[in-house]
This record gives sequence, structure tokens and C-alpha cells, in this order.
Amino acid sequence: MELLVASGVGVMTATGVYLLLRARTFPVIIGLALLSYAVNIFLFATGRLTTNLPPVISSTATAYTDPLPQALVLTAIVISFGMTAVIVVLALRAYLEAGTDEVDVGSVDTAEGERPGGSGGSGAGGDQA
Repeated sequence: MELLVASGVGVMTATGVYLLLRARTFPVIIGLALLSYAVNIFLFATGRLTTNLPPVISSTATAYTDPLPQALVLTAIVISFGMTAVIVVLALRAYLEAGTDEVDVGSVDTAEGERPGGSGGSGAGGDQA
């Protein structure tokens, strides 16, 4: 069982890193999600993989499962969901501003002071002679 979980964590980590290195925003978001899932499974596996054991000590139980990794994973799931929502909104805003979903858009192609969307200039004042 441990070999299967370790292999799953390794595959998800490798896939997440591969997707993080892509030049588009959507694969980067999926890569971050896969990395967070891999970390969650790793944290959950640190509490030893046992089945049918209670997470609290009682007089009838012969052994128990450590509840700390379960609490850490539950907290990490909530945090990663919130961060994924923030990253999706930022990626959508960047796509709407730039017109493309490339990560490094505008680094070489645009002139200094000109926005990639086409509306250049410094704002309300315009060019003064």
C-alpha cells in the first residue's frame, strides 16, 4: 500500500512540475493544483496508512490513527481551494488584459510604455508638446 501511495505522490509531483513549466496559464494552474494534491496525500500518508482504526483514544480501541495529519490535510484543502480560486481570477484578468494566455506575454514584443492591448500612453494627460 505504501508503494502505491508513494508512486502516486511521485507521479502527481512530476506531472505538476511539468505543467508548471508550460508557457500557458491554464496548465500552470492545473500544475499547482496537482502539486497541492501531492502534498496533501504526502501529509496524509505521514500519519501511517491504517484502516478501521479510530482517530481518538478510547478504552475499547486497541490502537488509533494519528488525527494530526488528517487535520493538516483538511486545512490544506481549504487553503489550496482558496488559492486556486485567486489564481484563476488573476489568470482570467491577465488573459482579458493581454488578449492571450501566454505566461511571458509582452516581454519583447511591446514598446516601452505601450500596453499589449493596444492602448498605449500614460493615461489622462496624453502627449504634451
